[in-house]
Amino acid sequence: MTTPTRTTGTRTTPTRSLADARAWARTGTELMLDAVAGLDEDGFAAASALPGWTRKHLAAHVAANADALGNLVHWAATGEKTPMYASAEERAAGIARGPALSADELRSWLTESEQRLAEGLHRLTDEQWRHEVVTAQGRTVPATELPWMRAREACVHAVDLRTGVVTFADLPKGFLAALVEEIRAKRQLTALPDGPLPEVAAWLAGRPHTLADAPELGPWL
Repeated sequence: MTTPTRTTGTRTTPTRSLADARAWARTGTELMLDAVAGLDEDGFAAASALPGWTRKHLAAHVAANADALGNLVHWAATGEKTPMYASAEERAAGIARGPALSADELRSWLTESEQRLAEGLHRLTDEQWRHEVVTAQGRTVPATELPWMRAREACVHAVDLRTGVVTFADLPKGFLAALVEEIRAKRQLTALPDGPLPEVAAWLAGRPHTLADAPELGPWL
């Protein structure tokens, strides 16, 4: 899929549509499920790319994120204020569930939570897609942002599992271009190092990369 661009001054930046984001979210979920498909208990208990987190912690986080975004879908559909998480403690508890679950239980949670989210998004009407909700970071956004939020979580964390199955080079180019622009703006960077798009995206996201002489960046997601 070719990502359209818009030009601001001398900079050409990617734009993304709702259809793009929904497709990327589906791709990220497929990559995540493929990455965990062959993991046994020891494989799930191994370290992820995120400090202090095993693959079980990470899988639980991604599954809980789908459930949390489902709360925002409910908000958009009904007008009933249902935050992503009732509290920071609830969010942490979801992640902490991971090590207590078996490999099969984690795979089931990942699959079922994603199915519930996808079904909820599919039922939104054109009007409901425009309804505003509030993210866990306190941002007020239209429901059309929810698939993009899910795409970021699923795609980037599929790489973070560090199973060797998924790398940034396996993510859709349109997704990577949109991700690079979003993080570049958030980090207030006016220039980016030369290099392949997947490596630039990994660098911006604070993940391992092969770019020479690129400055160290702090965590992003």
